[in-house]
Amino acid sequence: MDRRDFLTASAATLALGTRGIRELAAQPRAFSPVELSAVTLADQLRARTITSRQLTQAYLTRIAQIDAAGPTLRSVIEVNPDALAIAAERDAERARGIVRGPLHGLPVLVKDNLDTADRMQTTAGSLALVGMPAPRDAFVVQKLREAGAVLLGKTNLSEWANFRSTRSTSGWSARGGQTRNPYVLDRDPCGSSSGTGAAIAASLAAVGIGTETDGSIICPSGICGLVGLKPTVGLVSRSGIIPISASQDTAGPMTRTVADAALLLQAIAGRDANDAATASAPATVPDYVAALRSATLEGARIGVGRTQAGFDPRVDALFDRALDVLRAAGATVIDPCNVPTVGRTDEAELTVLLYEFKDGIEKYLASRGRTAKFRTLRELIAFNAQNAAREMPFFAQELFEQAEAKGPLTDAAYRDALAACRRFAREQGLDALFAQHRLDALVAPSNGPAWPIDHVHGDRYTGGNSAVAAVAGYPNLTVPMGQVQGLPVGLSFIGTAYTEARLLALGHAFEQRAKARVAPRYLRTLEGP
Repeated sequence: MDRRDFLTASAATLALGTRGIRELAAQPRAFSPVELSAVTLADQLRARTITSRQLTQAYLTRIAQIDAAGPTLRSVIEVNPDALAIAAERDAERARGIVRGPLHGLPVLVKDNLDTADRMQTTAGSLALVGMPAPRDAFVVQKLREAGAVLLGKTNLSEWANFRSTRSTSGWSARGGQTRNPYVLDRDPCGSSSGTGAAIAASLAAVGIGTETDGSIICPSGICGLVGLKPTVGLVSRSGIIPISASQDTAGPMTRTVADAALLLQAIAGRDANDAATASAPATVPDYVAALRSATLEGARIGVGRTQAGFDPRVDALFDRALDVLRAAGATVIDPCNVPTVGRTDEAELTVLLYEFKDGIEKYLASRGRTAKFRTLRELIAFNAQNAAREMPFFAQELFEQAEAKGPLTDAAYRDALAACRRFAREQGLDALFAQHRLDALVAPSNGPAWPIDHVHGDRYTGGNSAVAAVAGYPNLTVPMGQVQGLPVGLSFIGTAYTEARLLALGHAFEQRAKARVAPRYLRTLEGP
């Protein structure tokens, strides 16, 4: 802590008053947050059995021991130098009777593509954006601060959210290096939100924020034994988040329990004048936490996406066992219940992403003002080429180059591709299926078991599903379903637009019955400890 942090923290501690200082002195010096949920920690903060500063220090210590040393996960790209000072301020507020909400004083990690107007960088893992911090908070970060959360740090990610090369390795960035899977360290952590996935699985924070275009919340959550929620596009603002696709991007919770995901979603959801997509969101944010109080599977109608499974017999066995849990809990399970248009959007989706990335990244760079050195995608491509030894030691930038070759969003090729995505994913896809079978949710395996990290060949995806919901812009909730040789696998609950409350309730009821989450063991390899 530097002099500024020391003075701020000291002032906040003084504001606790005599009684607060006595309480601090009476608390245990060492506190372990491992595997403790945000709900549990919020209760302990409320009861003053711990302080936010103690909790924040415990996480910072764990990051030093587990992430920077020990197993060396490299999941946290940067810690917030003001975290302890912020925590002390939250303690001082609580002592004065000011509690901003359930997240008050809880440390949160956010992915390094969310702008933070503090002393941390926002880089998407690229050296091209290293320099001055962003000029303003992303809307999601602003909401977290308003809720009283302690911004603990930024998580590593697949550079540029995995939209630079078709041969990339998930979890690698030039700035942060390679994130490791905490279950088996030589295994891939999957998806661009890999740092958040590994960090929350390893209890480096209470909860974390990831982002997804297609699979980047669902896959790392499933592979790291977490609950992950990709919300409806528009429920959570994207302003201040380094973009890929205006039609598919969203931020969302990555947590160890469904209750924690509901708690985090409650804080970050809401309309934002700077993100037009949020105009279609509910004017009043639903009470996602309350939705869990009467959570039940009794009477729910659950469709089974068999064409989204079948990629691994061991995963299929876990899937069938999960369906038995749903049936035993009183759900009506329609099996099979396949989306008729699975696979029909693949080519059109890539076209949409390439066009929207070029348009979106240049608008984002302009929003950074003097805090970003570059203004165009062409300049980023040139930077990567000039710094190839550091930026491209393992894979190139063919997606950047393909995007640069695209024209404006007025091109017929873009408009036709976007229309095809909407038609096949929504009208003829999920909307038609849910209406025909009167579904509450569609379930399918979230992922296959994690594959070995491979910087020669890149990712070797072992199967899963995210595209059906991602292309539609609809919600997808993954909940731990079991393990294949110690590697976690998740179960996805997919819904139609703005049905997050229902999905969370169903996921919570399944989670309480299945109890499938197992804490990571940090094995070096599957061959031995």
